[in-house]
Amino acid sequence: MSQTPVVTRFAPSPTGALHIGGARTALFNWLYARGRGGRFLLRIEDTDRARSTPENTQAILDGLTWLGLDWDGEPISQAAGAERHAEVARQMLAEGTAYKCFSTQDEIEAFRENARAEGGSTLFRSPWRDVAEADHPDAPFVIRIKAPRDGATTIHDEVQGEITIGNDQLDDMVLLRSDGSPVYMLAVVVDDHDMGVTHVIRGDDHMTNAFRQAMIYRAMGWDLPVFAHVPLIFGPDGKKLSKRHGATGAAEYQQMGYPAAGMRNYLTRLGWSHGDAEFFSDEEARAWFDLKGIGKSPARFDTKKLENLCRQHIAASEDAALLHELEAFLDATGQLPLTESQRDGISRAMPHLKDRAKIFPELLEKAHFVLTERPIEPDQKSAKALDDVSRGILAELTPQLQTASWEREALEGVVTALAEAHGLGLGKIAGPLRAALAGRMVSPSVFDMMLVLGRDESVARIGDAAG
Repeated sequence: MSQTPVVTRFAPSPTGALHIGGARTALFNWLYARGRGGRFLLRIEDTDRARSTPENTQAILDGLTWLGLDWDGEPISQAAGAERHAEVARQMLAEGTAYKCFSTQDEIEAFRENARAEGGSTLFRSPWRDVAEADHPDAPFVIRIKAPRDGATTIHDEVQGEITIGNDQLDDMVLLRSDGSPVYMLAVVVDDHDMGVTHVIRGDDHMTNAFRQAMIYRAMGWDLPVFAHVPLIFGPDGKKLSKRHGATGAAEYQQMGYPAAGMRNYLTRLGWSHGDAEFFSDEEARAWFDLKGIGKSPARFDTKKLENLCRQHIAASEDAALLHELEAFLDATGQLPLTESQRDGISRAMPHLKDRAKIFPELLEKAHFVLTERPIEPDQKSAKALDDVSRGILAELTPQLQTASWEREALEGVVTALAEAHGLGLGKIAGPLRAALAGRMVSPSVFDMMLVLGRDESVARIGDAAG
Protein backbone atom coordinates (compact mmCIF):
# COMPACT_ATOMS: atom_id res chain seq x y z
CA MET A 1 0.00 0.00 0.00
CA SER A 2 1.42 3.40 -0.98
CA GLN A 3 1.91 6.07 1.64
CA THR A 4 -0.45 9.05 1.76
CA PRO A 5 1.20 11.98 -0.06
CA VAL A 6 2.43 14.70 2.28
CA VAL A 7 0.27 17.85 2.37
CA THR A 8 1.35 20.81 4.49
CA ARG A 9 -0.12 24.27 4.77
CA PHE A 10 0.74 27.78 5.88
CA ALA A 11 -2.24 29.61 7.33
CA PRO A 12 -1.44 33.26 8.14
CA SER A 13 -3.94 35.80 9.39
CA PRO A 14 -3.90 38.93 7.17
CA THR A 15 -4.05 41.33 10.11
CA GLY A 16 -0.46 42.49 9.53
CA ALA A 17 2.66 41.92 7.46
CA LEU A 18 4.46 38.58 7.17
CA HIS A 19 6.46 38.28 10.41
CA ILE A 20 9.85 36.60 10.28
CA GLY A 21 8.48 33.86 12.57
CA GLY A 22 5.63 33.24 10.15
CA ALA A 23 8.10 33.20 7.27
CA ARG A 24 10.08 30.45 9.01
CA THR A 25 6.88 28.45 9.65
CA ALA A 26 6.01 28.73 5.96
CA LEU A 27 9.56 27.71 5.03
CA PHE A 28 9.49 24.61 7.25
CA ASN A 29 6.16 23.54 5.72
CA TRP A 30 7.46 24.21 2.20
CA LEU A 31 10.69 22.29 2.77
CA TYR A 32 8.90 19.32 4.32
CA ALA A 33 6.41 19.03 1.45
CA ARG A 34 8.83 19.78 -1.39
CA GLY A 35 11.41 17.35 -0.05
CA ARG A 36 8.85 14.53 -0.19
CA GLY A 37 7.13 15.28 -3.48
CA GLY A 38 4.12 16.56 -1.56
CA ARG A 39 1.91 19.64 -1.76
CA PHE A 40 2.33 22.95 0.06
CA LEU A 41 -0.96 24.84 0.41
CA LEU A 42 -1.73 28.38 1.44
CA ARG A 43 -4.81 29.35 3.46
CA ILE A 44 -5.57 32.94 4.41
CA GLU A 45 -7.31 32.93 7.80
CA ASP A 46 -9.37 36.05 7.16
CA THR A 47 -12.25 35.44 9.57
CA ASP A 48 -11.40 38.60 11.54
CA ARG A 49 -13.20 40.82 9.06
CA ALA A 50 -12.44 44.01 10.97
CA ARG A 51 -8.66 43.60 10.85
CA SER A 52 -8.13 41.48 7.71
CA THR A 53 -7.34 43.65 4.71
CA PRO A 54 -6.56 42.93 1.02
CA GLU A 55 -3.37 44.97 1.46
CA ASN A 56 -2.16 42.69 4.26
CA THR A 57 -3.05 39.60 2.23
CA GLN A 58 -1.04 40.93 -0.70
CA ALA A 59 1.89 41.75 1.60
CA ILE A 60 1.91 38.12 2.80
CA LEU A 61 1.81 36.81 -0.79
CA ASP A 62 4.60 39.22 -1.77
CA GLY A 63 6.73 38.12 1.20
CA LEU A 64 6.35 34.44 0.35
CA THR A 65 7.11 35.16 -3.31
CA TRP A 66 10.26 37.08 -2.38
CA LEU A 67 11.41 34.15 -0.25
CA GLY A 68 10.81 31.81 -3.18
CA LEU A 69 8.16 29.75 -1.37
CA ASP A 70 5.76 28.73 -4.14
CA TRP A 71 2.44 27.20 -3.14
CA ASP A 72 0.18 24.74 -4.93
CA GLY A 73 -3.18 25.91 -6.27
CA GLU A 74 -4.93 29.14 -5.36
CA PRO A 75 -4.77 30.57 -1.83
CA ILE A 76 -7.84 29.50 0.13
CA SER A 77 -9.97 32.03 2.03
CA GLN A 78 -11.11 30.71 5.40
CA ALA A 79 -13.96 33.22 5.54
CA ALA A 80 -15.36 31.81 2.29
CA GLY A 81 -15.86 28.42 3.97
CA ALA A 82 -18.05 29.68 6.82
CA GLU A 83 -21.13 27.73 5.70
CA ARG A 84 -19.13 24.48 5.47
CA HIS A 85 -17.73 25.10 8.98
CA ALA A 86 -21.24 25.71 10.36
CA GLU A 87 -22.48 22.55 8.62
CA VAL A 88 -19.94 20.48 10.57
CA ALA A 89 -21.09 22.03 13.87
CA ARG A 90 -24.69 21.16 13.02
CA GLN A 91 -23.65 17.60 12.11
CA MET A 92 -21.97 17.24 15.52
CA LEU A 93 -25.13 18.56 17.13
CA ALA A 94 -27.22 15.96 15.29
CA GLU A 95 -24.82 13.16 16.28
CA GLY A 96 -24.80 14.13 19.95
CA THR A 97 -21.15 15.21 20.18
CA ALA A 98 -22.25 18.83 20.58
CA TYR A 99 -25.20 20.58 22.24
CA LYS A 100 -27.15 23.82 22.34
CA CYS A 101 -26.25 26.13 25.21
CA PHE A 102 -28.64 28.93 26.17
CA SER A 103 -26.54 30.44 28.97
CA THR A 104 -26.18 34.22 28.70
CA GLN A 105 -22.91 36.13 29.07
CA ASP A 106 -24.08 37.39 32.45
CA GLU A 107 -24.73 33.82 33.63
CA ILE A 108 -21.33 32.67 32.41
CA GLU A 109 -19.57 35.53 34.18
CA ALA A 110 -21.53 34.83 37.39
CA PHE A 111 -20.42 31.18 37.20
CA ARG A 112 -16.77 32.24 36.88
CA GLU A 113 -16.95 34.77 39.70
CA ASN A 114 -18.43 32.13 41.97
CA ALA A 115 -15.71 29.64 40.94
CA ARG A 116 -12.98 32.20 41.69
CA ALA A 117 -14.51 32.91 45.10
CA GLU A 118 -14.51 29.20 45.91
CA GLY A 119 -11.03 28.62 44.48
CA GLY A 120 -12.31 26.23 41.80
CA SER A 121 -11.77 25.99 38.05
CA THR A 122 -13.18 28.89 36.03
CA LEU A 123 -13.76 26.67 32.97
CA PHE A 124 -17.46 27.11 32.26
CA ARG A 125 -19.58 24.05 32.89
CA SER A 126 -22.85 24.60 31.03
CA PRO A 127 -26.07 23.43 32.72
CA TRP A 128 -27.50 22.72 29.23
CA ARG A 129 -25.09 19.90 28.32
CA ASP A 130 -27.56 17.07 28.96
CA VAL A 131 -30.90 18.87 28.73
CA ALA A 132 -33.33 17.23 26.30
CA GLU A 133 -34.41 19.10 23.16
CA ALA A 134 -38.01 19.15 24.40
CA ASP A 135 -36.93 21.25 27.39
CA HIS A 136 -35.08 23.88 25.35
CA PRO A 137 -36.42 27.45 25.49
CA ASP A 138 -37.14 29.58 22.42
CA ALA A 139 -34.05 31.74 22.90
CA PRO A 140 -30.66 32.45 21.29
CA PHE A 141 -28.10 29.69 21.76
CA VAL A 142 -24.54 28.71 20.88
CA ILE A 143 -23.42 25.25 19.88
CA ARG A 144 -20.79 23.78 22.21
CA ILE A 145 -18.72 20.62 21.84
CA LYS A 146 -19.07 17.92 24.49
CA ALA A 147 -15.56 17.75 25.86
CA PRO A 148 -14.47 14.61 27.72
CA ARG A 149 -14.88 15.16 31.46
CA ASP A 150 -12.78 12.30 32.83
CA GLY A 151 -9.37 10.84 32.13
CA ALA A 152 -6.64 12.45 30.07
CA THR A 153 -5.78 13.26 26.45
CA THR A 154 -2.37 12.57 24.92
CA ILE A 155 -1.07 14.08 21.73
CA HIS A 156 2.10 12.89 20.04
CA ASP A 157 4.07 15.83 18.71
CA GLU A 158 7.03 15.30 16.37
CA VAL A 159 8.98 18.09 18.09
CA GLN A 160 7.68 18.16 21.66
CA GLY A 161 7.15 14.40 22.13
CA GLU A 162 4.21 12.90 24.05
CA ILE A 163 2.17 15.58 25.79
CA THR A 164 -0.70 14.69 28.11
CA ILE A 165 -3.23 16.91 29.85
CA GLY A 166 -6.08 16.05 32.18
CA ASN A 167 -9.47 16.34 30.48
CA ASP A 168 -10.62 18.50 33.36
CA GLN A 169 -8.57 21.24 31.66
CA LEU A 170 -10.76 21.10 28.53
CA ASP A 171 -13.97 23.11 28.37
CA ASP A 172 -17.03 22.63 26.21
CA MET A 173 -15.78 25.23 23.77
CA VAL A 174 -18.17 27.11 21.51
CA LEU A 175 -18.27 25.88 17.91
CA LEU A 176 -21.01 28.10 16.53
CA ARG A 177 -21.89 31.53 17.91
CA SER A 178 -25.47 32.61 18.54
CA ASP A 179 -25.48 34.48 15.20
CA GLY A 180 -24.61 31.22 13.43
CA SER A 181 -21.00 32.13 12.67
CA PRO A 182 -18.29 29.50 13.26
CA VAL A 183 -15.37 30.08 15.62
CA TYR A 184 -11.75 30.01 14.46
CA MET A 185 -10.97 26.74 16.29
CA LEU A 186 -13.66 24.89 14.32
CA ALA A 187 -12.76 26.53 10.99
CA VAL A 188 -9.11 25.47 11.27
CA VAL A 189 -9.96 21.80 11.80
CA VAL A 190 -12.57 21.65 9.03
CA ASP A 191 -10.26 23.40 6.58
CA ASP A 192 -7.29 21.19 7.43
CA HIS A 193 -9.41 18.07 7.00
CA ASP A 194 -11.04 19.21 3.75
CA MET A 195 -7.67 20.31 2.32
CA GLY A 196 -6.22 16.87 3.10
CA VAL A 197 -3.52 18.30 5.35
CA THR A 198 -1.37 15.47 6.69
CA HIS A 199 1.15 17.48 8.72
CA VAL A 200 0.43 20.58 10.81
CA ILE A 201 3.76 22.36 11.36
CA ARG A 202 3.29 25.59 13.32
CA GLY A 203 4.53 27.63 16.28
CA ASP A 204 4.38 26.07 19.74
CA ASP A 205 2.09 28.89 20.88
CA HIS A 206 -0.59 26.74 19.18
CA MET A 207 0.19 23.69 21.32
CA THR A 208 -2.80 24.13 23.64
CA ASN A 209 -5.01 24.61 20.58
CA ALA A 210 -4.05 21.12 19.41
CA PHE A 211 -5.89 19.54 22.35
CA ARG A 212 -9.03 21.53 21.67
CA GLN A 213 -8.86 20.85 17.94
CA ALA A 214 -8.28 17.14 18.56
CA MET A 215 -11.72 17.00 20.20
CA ILE A 216 -13.31 18.02 16.89
CA TYR A 217 -11.28 15.52 14.87
CA ARG A 218 -12.31 12.71 17.20
CA ALA A 219 -15.96 13.78 17.38
CA MET A 220 -16.10 13.70 13.57
CA GLY A 221 -14.20 10.41 13.30
CA TRP A 222 -11.45 12.07 11.27
CA ASP A 223 -7.77 11.08 11.39
CA LEU A 224 -5.59 13.53 13.27
CA PRO A 225 -2.76 15.08 11.26
CA VAL A 226 0.84 14.73 12.38
CA PHE A 227 1.53 17.65 14.71
CA ALA A 228 4.88 19.44 14.91
CA HIS A 229 4.93 22.50 17.17
CA VAL A 230 8.06 24.56 16.60
CA PRO A 231 9.55 26.75 19.37
CA LEU A 232 9.27 30.49 18.76
CA ILE A 233 12.10 32.76 17.66
CA PHE A 234 13.65 34.90 20.39
CA GLY A 235 15.74 38.03 20.13
CA PRO A 236 19.38 38.15 21.28
CA ASP A 237 18.14 39.01 24.81
CA GLY A 238 16.20 35.74 25.10
CA LYS A 239 12.78 37.39 24.81
CA LYS A 240 10.19 36.78 22.08
CA LEU A 241 11.28 38.49 18.86
CA SER A 242 9.58 41.86 18.56
CA LYS A 243 10.02 45.37 17.17
CA ARG A 244 12.34 46.30 20.02
CA HIS A 245 14.90 43.94 18.49
CA GLY A 246 14.75 45.75 15.14
CA ALA A 247 13.23 44.50 11.89
CA THR A 248 10.71 41.67 12.29
CA GLY A 249 8.91 41.60 8.91
CA ALA A 250 10.02 39.71 5.81
CA ALA A 251 9.43 42.81 3.67
CA GLU A 252 11.80 44.81 5.87
CA TYR A 253 14.61 42.36 5.20
CA GLN A 254 13.91 42.48 1.47
CA GLN A 255 14.04 46.28 1.56
CA MET A 256 17.31 46.21 3.51
CA GLY A 257 18.74 44.18 0.66
CA TYR A 258 19.20 40.70 2.09
CA PRO A 259 19.27 38.04 -0.65
CA ALA A 260 16.40 35.54 -0.51
CA ALA A 261 18.70 32.50 -0.70
CA GLY A 262 20.65 33.68 2.34
CA MET A 263 17.42 34.36 4.22
CA ARG A 264 16.09 30.88 3.39
CA ASN A 265 19.33 29.28 4.54
CA TYR A 266 19.38 31.27 7.78
CA LEU A 267 15.71 30.69 8.64
CA THR A 268 16.04 26.97 7.88
CA ARG A 269 18.98 26.76 10.26
CA LEU A 270 17.12 28.81 12.90
CA GLY A 271 15.80 26.05 15.15
CA TRP A 272 16.69 23.11 12.88
CA SER A 273 20.00 21.40 12.25
CA HIS A 274 21.56 18.75 10.04
CA GLY A 275 24.84 17.72 11.59
CA ASP A 276 27.28 20.64 11.49
CA ALA A 277 25.95 22.06 8.20
CA GLU A 278 25.61 25.85 8.27
CA PHE A 279 25.80 26.94 4.62
CA PHE A 280 23.70 24.88 2.22
CA SER A 281 21.74 25.14 -1.01
CA ASP A 282 17.97 24.88 -1.48
CA GLU A 283 18.43 21.42 -2.97
CA GLU A 284 20.34 20.28 0.10
CA ALA A 285 17.78 21.85 2.44
CA ARG A 286 14.89 20.06 0.70
CA ALA A 287 16.75 16.75 0.81
CA TRP A 288 17.85 17.06 4.43
CA PHE A 289 14.93 18.78 6.17
CA ASP A 290 13.01 16.60 8.62
CA LEU A 291 10.96 17.14 11.75
CA LYS A 292 13.40 15.23 13.97
CA GLY A 293 16.03 17.92 13.39
CA ILE A 294 13.89 20.67 14.97
CA GLY A 295 15.07 21.60 18.45
CA LYS A 296 12.82 21.93 21.48
CA SER A 297 14.30 25.23 22.67
CA PRO A 298 13.60 28.66 21.19
CA ALA A 299 16.13 29.81 18.59
CA ARG A 300 17.81 33.21 18.92
CA PHE A 301 17.89 35.57 15.96
CA ASP A 302 21.48 36.56 15.23
CA THR A 303 21.97 39.25 12.58
CA LYS A 304 25.69 38.55 12.25
CA LYS A 305 25.04 34.90 11.38
CA LEU A 306 22.41 36.00 8.87
CA GLU A 307 24.86 38.42 7.25
CA ASN A 308 27.60 35.79 7.12
CA LEU A 309 25.32 33.35 5.29
CA CYS A 310 24.06 36.07 2.95
CA ARG A 311 27.65 36.98 2.06
CA GLN A 312 28.34 33.35 1.15
CA HIS A 313 25.16 33.07 -0.92
CA ILE A 314 25.84 36.27 -2.86
CA ALA A 315 29.36 35.04 -3.62
CA ALA A 316 28.04 31.65 -4.75
CA SER A 317 25.13 32.95 -6.85
CA GLU A 318 25.01 32.87 -10.62
CA ASP A 319 25.72 36.36 -11.97
CA ALA A 320 22.48 36.56 -13.99
CA ALA A 321 20.32 35.45 -11.03
CA LEU A 322 22.04 38.00 -8.81
CA LEU A 323 21.39 40.80 -11.31
CA HIS A 324 17.72 39.78 -11.49
CA GLU A 325 17.37 39.91 -7.69
CA LEU A 326 19.28 43.20 -7.55
CA GLU A 327 16.76 44.72 -9.94
CA ALA A 328 13.89 43.36 -7.81
CA PHE A 329 15.52 45.04 -4.78
CA LEU A 330 15.65 48.38 -6.61
CA ASP A 331 11.97 48.01 -7.50
CA ALA A 332 10.97 47.01 -3.93
CA THR A 333 12.72 50.07 -2.51
CA GLY A 334 11.34 52.51 -5.08
CA GLN A 335 14.69 53.24 -6.70
CA LEU A 336 15.18 54.02 -10.38
CA PRO A 337 15.56 50.94 -12.59
CA LEU A 338 18.90 50.26 -14.25
CA THR A 339 19.47 51.61 -17.74
CA GLU A 340 20.62 49.22 -20.45
CA SER A 341 24.20 50.49 -20.17
CA GLN A 342 24.11 50.13 -16.37
CA ARG A 343 22.78 46.56 -16.68
CA ASP A 344 25.54 45.77 -19.13
CA GLY A 345 28.16 47.32 -16.86
CA ILE A 346 26.98 45.45 -13.76
CA SER A 347 26.81 42.19 -15.73
CA ARG A 348 30.45 42.57 -16.74
CA ALA A 349 31.48 43.71 -13.27
CA MET A 350 29.45 41.15 -11.27
CA PRO A 351 32.32 38.66 -10.73
CA HIS A 352 34.23 41.49 -9.03
CA LEU A 353 31.24 42.86 -7.08
CA LYS A 354 29.79 39.83 -5.35
CA ASP A 355 32.82 38.91 -3.27
CA ARG A 356 32.30 39.96 0.36
CA ALA A 357 29.00 41.87 -0.17
CA LYS A 358 26.44 40.89 2.49
CA ILE A 359 23.47 42.89 1.18
CA PHE A 360 22.55 44.54 -2.10
CA PRO A 361 23.28 48.14 -0.99
CA GLU A 362 26.91 47.04 -0.41
CA LEU A 363 27.02 45.46 -3.85
CA LEU A 364 25.59 48.64 -5.39
CA GLU A 365 28.20 50.73 -3.57
CA LYS A 366 30.95 48.60 -5.11
CA ALA A 367 29.21 48.90 -8.49
CA HIS A 368 29.22 52.71 -8.40
CA PHE A 369 32.05 52.84 -10.91
CA VAL A 370 29.86 51.28 -13.65
CA LEU A 371 26.69 53.09 -12.62
CA THR A 372 28.17 56.58 -12.87
CA GLU A 373 29.34 58.55 -15.89
CA ARG A 374 32.11 61.04 -16.61
CA PRO A 375 32.98 63.43 -15.22
CA ILE A 376 33.46 61.35 -12.06
CA GLU A 377 32.61 63.29 -8.91
CA PRO A 378 34.82 61.89 -6.11
CA ASP A 379 33.24 61.74 -2.66
CA GLN A 380 34.90 63.44 0.31
CA LYS A 381 37.13 60.49 1.26
CA SER A 382 38.41 59.69 -2.21
CA ALA A 383 38.94 63.37 -3.08
CA LYS A 384 41.64 63.49 -0.38
CA ALA A 385 43.69 60.99 -2.39
CA LEU A 386 43.87 63.36 -5.35
CA ASP A 387 46.54 65.84 -4.24
CA ASP A 388 48.99 67.59 -6.59
CA VAL A 389 51.60 64.82 -6.36
CA SER A 390 49.14 62.02 -7.14
CA ARG A 391 47.62 64.01 -9.99
CA GLY A 392 51.08 64.34 -11.49
CA ILE A 393 51.65 60.60 -11.25
CA LEU A 394 48.26 59.94 -12.93
CA ALA A 395 49.27 62.32 -15.72
CA GLU A 396 52.42 60.22 -16.27
CA LEU A 397 50.40 57.02 -16.21
CA THR A 398 47.89 58.05 -18.87
CA PRO A 399 50.12 57.75 -21.98
CA GLN A 400 51.62 54.49 -20.67
CA LEU A 401 48.16 52.94 -20.38
CA GLN A 402 47.25 54.01 -23.90
CA THR A 403 49.91 51.66 -25.28
CA ALA A 404 49.80 48.89 -22.65
CA SER A 405 48.41 45.43 -23.35
CA TRP A 406 44.94 45.49 -21.74
CA GLU A 407 45.42 42.44 -19.53
CA ARG A 408 45.64 42.34 -15.76
CA GLU A 409 49.27 41.23 -15.55
CA ALA A 410 50.43 43.88 -18.02
CA LEU A 411 48.43 46.63 -16.26
CA GLU A 412 49.83 45.65 -12.87
CA GLY A 413 53.33 45.77 -14.37
CA VAL A 414 52.86 49.30 -15.75
CA VAL A 415 51.44 50.70 -12.50
CA THR A 416 53.99 48.91 -10.29
CA ALA A 417 56.91 50.17 -12.41
CA LEU A 418 55.63 53.75 -12.16
CA ALA A 419 55.19 53.44 -8.37
CA GLU A 420 58.75 52.14 -8.00
CA ALA A 421 60.10 54.96 -10.17
CA HIS A 422 58.66 57.39 -7.60
CA GLY A 423 59.88 55.32 -4.64
CA LEU A 424 56.32 54.39 -3.71
CA GLY A 425 54.48 51.17 -2.94
CA LEU A 426 51.59 50.09 -5.16
CA GLY A 427 49.12 51.02 -2.43
CA LYS A 428 50.12 54.69 -2.64
CA ILE A 429 48.98 54.81 -6.26
CA ALA A 430 45.93 52.59 -5.79
CA GLY A 431 44.13 55.30 -3.76
CA PRO A 432 44.37 58.03 -6.42
CA LEU A 433 43.52 55.48 -9.14
CA ARG A 434 40.44 54.36 -7.19
CA ALA A 435 39.34 57.97 -6.81
CA ALA A 436 39.84 58.58 -10.53
CA LEU A 437 38.04 55.43 -11.71
CA ALA A 438 35.21 55.18 -9.15
CA GLY A 439 35.14 58.36 -7.07
CA ARG A 440 34.75 56.05 -4.07
CA MET A 441 37.05 54.27 -1.65
CA VAL A 442 34.79 51.19 -1.67
CA SER A 443 35.21 49.46 -5.02
CA PRO A 444 36.70 46.39 -6.67
CA SER A 445 40.46 46.43 -7.24
CA VAL A 446 41.69 49.16 -9.61
CA PHE A 447 42.81 46.54 -12.13
CA ASP A 448 39.42 44.80 -12.09
CA MET A 449 37.75 48.17 -12.68
CA MET A 450 40.12 48.98 -15.57
CA LEU A 451 39.39 45.64 -17.25
CA VAL A 452 35.61 46.12 -16.85
CA LEU A 453 35.64 49.75 -18.04
CA GLY A 454 37.99 49.10 -20.95
CA ARG A 455 40.96 51.12 -22.18
CA ASP A 456 39.18 54.20 -23.54
CA GLU A 457 36.94 54.83 -20.53
CA SER A 458 39.70 54.07 -17.99
CA VAL A 459 42.24 56.38 -19.67
CA ALA A 460 39.62 59.11 -20.01
CA ARG A 461 38.70 58.94 -16.29
CA ILE A 462 42.34 58.92 -15.18
CA GLY A 463 43.06 61.84 -17.56
CA ASP A 464 40.13 63.79 -16.08
CA ALA A 465 41.46 63.26 -12.54
CA ALA A 466 44.98 64.24 -13.55
CA GLY A 467 43.54 67.53 -14.66
